[in-house]
Amino acid sequence: MAADTPPGPAGAQPPLGLRERKKLKTRAAIRRATYRLIAEQGYEATTVEQIAEAAEVSPSTVFRYFPAKEDIVLTDEYDPLMEAALRARPAGEEPLESLRRIVTGAVSAVLDSDPELVRQRTRLMVEVPAVRARMTETMAETSQSLARALADRTGRAADDLEVRVFTAAVMGALREVTIHWAERDRKDDLVALVNRTFDTLKGGLTL
Repeated sequence: MAADTPPGPAGAQPPLGLRERKKLKTRAAIRRATYRLIAEQGYEATTVEQIAEAAEVSPSTVFRYFPAKEDIVLTDEYDPLMEAALRARPAGEEPLESLRRIVTGAVSAVLDSDPELVRQRTRLMVEVPAVRARMTETMAETSQSLARALADRTGRAADDLEVRVFTAAVMGALREVTIHWAERDRKDDLVALVNRTFDTLKGGLTL
């Protein structure tokens, strides 16, 4: 996110070293430049070369931090923290409740730290097909990392089908609630919508 040292979804994180702080500042600078250019000239017209110039880095640096332009919009410092946060949840806690806790924590943190970034990001998710398609891919990657943690917590194999289906169902639901929130002009309470989504999953997907 725009903050140099983001809080983790489950609470405060240890202080980062100088190298890590520099990386976060570079990533933040690239994001700020990207969103400024997109606001001025649109997503499609904004090139990696323009982003690099505006962020005062080389194009190769942009690609080192973000393999694709869509990743600048979608990735943040919260993603790598979620698996660790899940592993840190109480051992006897139900898996769905553990996921609820870390996801709502992450959503609250990012809304508190940079609400404008969230609004811009979700608008692009709705308006730009390439961003929405890449969101599906990145959420699948997040699902895999969370599935590893859930498998360890429940004593199951890393490739356990039920764990994969469980985690993919949660991430797919979160994708839909994000799009739903954006399509309604972000007027609703996103944390409340996320909790409502988890309630629906907990209820067994009945209508």
